[in-house]
Amino acid sequence: MRTRPLKVALLGCGVVGSEVARIMTTHAEDLAARIGAPLELAGVAVRRPAKVRAGIDPALVTTDATALVKRGDIDVVVEVIGGIEPARSLITTALEHGASVVSANKALLAQDGAALHAAAGEHGRDLYYEAAVAGAIPLIRPLRESLAGDKVDRVLGIVNGTTNFILDKMDSTGAGYQEALDEATALGYAEADPTADVEGFDAAAKAAILAGIAFHTRVRLDDVYREGMTEVTAADFASAKEMGCTIKLLAICERAADGESVTARVHPAMIPLSHPLASVRGAYNAVFVESEAAGQLMFYGPGAGGAPTASAVLGDLVAVCRNRLNGTTGPGESAYTRLPVSPMGEVVTRYHISLDVADKPGVLAQVATVFAEHGVSIDTVRQQSRPDGDGEASLVVVTHRASDAALTGVVEALRSLDTVRGVASIMRVEGE
Repeated sequence: MRTRPLKVALLGCGVVGSEVARIMTTHAEDLAARIGAPLELAGVAVRRPAKVRAGIDPALVTTDATALVKRGDIDVVVEVIGGIEPARSLITTALEHGASVVSANKALLAQDGAALHAAAGEHGRDLYYEAAVAGAIPLIRPLRESLAGDKVDRVLGIVNGTTNFILDKMDSTGAGYQEALDEATALGYAEADPTADVEGFDAAAKAAILAGIAFHTRVRLDDVYREGMTEVTAADFASAKEMGCTIKLLAICERAADGESVTARVHPAMIPLSHPLASVRGAYNAVFVESEAAGQLMFYGPGAGGAPTASAVLGDLVAVCRNRLNGTTGPGESAYTRLPVSPMGEVVTRYHISLDVADKPGVLAQVATVFAEHGVSIDTVRQQSRPDGDGEASLVVVTHRASDAALTGVVEALRSLDTVRGVASIMRVEGE
């Protein structure tokens, strides 16, 4: 074993960063044995230096992150501060000054991954980011390495624990959205401002990363269609149960049937209770991968939290340090297919549409005509009069597979009918 340690700079020492530092200390001998050299925590960049950080020598703490990554003797920079800036500048500077980088920054990678990979390639350094998607679940490395000889057709997953906890609570207890969100907040699963989670921004960033790796093309955050789950209601869950389904916020990345394009989207969807993702409860994540040779694979585990995310960071740190000792680098960006990302209108799936309609003869025929005129085939219809006798009925239509553009045309036409009082809910049906 080499006795000179590999020096590690840590950017950020919050929930994840403090766990990374703790594991580096408590598992120092094991990590050294696995890498072939000891690790040395050479500096920790933070915003509040006066805060007491157990197990970290105060002499290592600095507020000058730029000076830390410019030192020249740093072998690996671990970035866990998040956000776009200053993280982007710090990572680029670290690569320019000879350090490899391990990051957990999904937002930055989804927005500027290509530029960061180019910088890593230019300077002959590694850029690893297993922790950016699905916490502790090994997912990026299997897609990038284990399935490198296969053709991935689809990635379908629950990649945000907060939203899965909320939807699971609504499903299992009948709670409304706000009630379930309040419980998630009280238990620490939801942030004080949960927008990034419940509006799908977090999952969309992860979908962009997954699609790029799975299909060997560049997919940016702006390419991902996104819908949040704040409009999901108890009535939607009741309808899902009648169909033998539940509702999940899904990240879906697909290769087109002709192989000439890809799509990436995040939105709530009904999935059959028989699908493996339907049984993913609480704040857990799971990703279902479908490939040509390997078939169907599922990756499951805790998708967030200090220790789980730190586990993924340390896995990357070990791999990068091994490469450093061997004078090599691991796989970089693979974007050779240059496949375009198709718009959401070209996505084909099934739909569950709930309408409030006038309770009188001929309404069903009018509605069916609208679907037929737009080339959307109806699978099942269920109509039920309102018990309060207000002259309205609930009409639920489940379609066969159709394009999103065709369904949009249907909904616009339905809203123009005098007999349709409102479109209560539109939900895609996936996983069949």
